[in-house]
Amino acid sequence: MTTWPALDWPAWRDTAVALQLRTQIVGKIRLALAPWLNHSWHVPLYVSARGLTTSPIHCDTRMLEIAFDFLADAVVLTTSDGGERLIALEPGSIAEFNAKVLAALAELDVTVVIHDLPNEMPDPVRFADDHAERPYDADAVRSFWRALIQATRVFEQFRTGFLGKASPTHFFWGSFDLATTRFSGRSAPPHPGGVPGLPDAVTRDAYSAEEASLGFWPGSDAYPQAAFYAYAYPAPAGYADAKVEPAAAVFDATLGEFILPYDAVRTAPDPDAALLAFCHTSYDAAADLAAWDRDALECPLGRPKIPRAV
Repeated sequence: MTTWPALDWPAWRDTAVALQLRTQIVGKIRLALAPWLNHSWHVPLYVSARGLTTSPIHCDTRMLEIAFDFLADAVVLTTSDGGERLIALEPGSIAEFNAKVLAALAELDVTVVIHDLPNEMPDPVRFADDHAERPYDADAVRSFWRALIQATRVFEQFRTGFLGKASPTHFFWGSFDLATTRFSGRSAPPHPGGVPGLPDAVTRDAYSAEEASLGFWPGSDAYPQAAFYAYAYPAPAGYADAKVEPAAAVFDATLGEFILPYDAVRTAPDPDAALLAFCHTSYDAAADLAAWDRDALECPLGRPKIPRAV
């Protein structure tokens, strides 16, 4: 097992799509039960020591947590009063998985109604009506999760160098990507909306403040390889022409983002340094061109057991 595993989108594409749909079912449960938090921070999943988790969700006076355990190939539902249900991660239909999750929630005395149409996916089919047989390549899923672990680790190291408002490292089940965002402290112009599969009100809340965002996704049919990305909203003048490192990073005019292929990081002599360079230089471009108050917003990267000098 390598620290930065190889990821082959075409080889695991069908499993990836099936996993995305399964994470949407679980994510929508958190969405339905949690009060709204700015930028939709109440809906993502989080990378854990065994896979992905909702983190604790309040259900009246109890807590519910739903976790994808990629080592045990199972979804585990637990409640604070000792309840537990396991659902196997295995080949099968989305309708079957959806029914098992809802049945497990009912057995745990959790009442929830979700919007059962997938978001941000082409040609969506309601979960209960999606009877197509889907594969489950457990080894490919574990490789993806281990890549998420490494990306999360570097993103969270980068986060320690910022004093302003910054997001946790989220896994968004709609777009099926890992993301972390820094904010300048200023409001942004209203987003025009129009993002496929995403209500305009959600988009406008997400992009309500000036930001510089980093992320990682495993690939898609439109872009069939794993990659890191960076963008600014609103993008300041000259952003697309900024110098971003390492050399493999390029600005994609169609996406409006800087793209760094995952393989360029994975095969670099020092993958951590390569990804950190991308984090720093893409942020530098956004912050400098938009005249962020960098002296007030930044600090040296954190070190274990060493308090920040004030």
